[in-house]
Amino acid sequence: MFFGSPGMGELLVVFVVVLLVFGSSRVPEFARMLGRAIREFKKIVNEVNTPDDPDATDDGPRSSRR
Repeated sequence: MFFGSPGMGELLVVFVVVLLVFGSSRVPEFARMLGRAIREFKKIVNEVNTPDDPDATDDGPRSSRR
């Protein structure tokens, strides 16, 4: 189970493993692809969370009766 965020030691181990698996020439390409994927994910999340109509609210349909 994962308790908390990874520390500097864990990140260093992950970086070394990535370096060994992909090689030093492919790490920058891998980092660019990862950055693009994160940007696209954030863009999609923002589009889903932002209503198309700026006047739209989450109050639901309004009744004319009071």
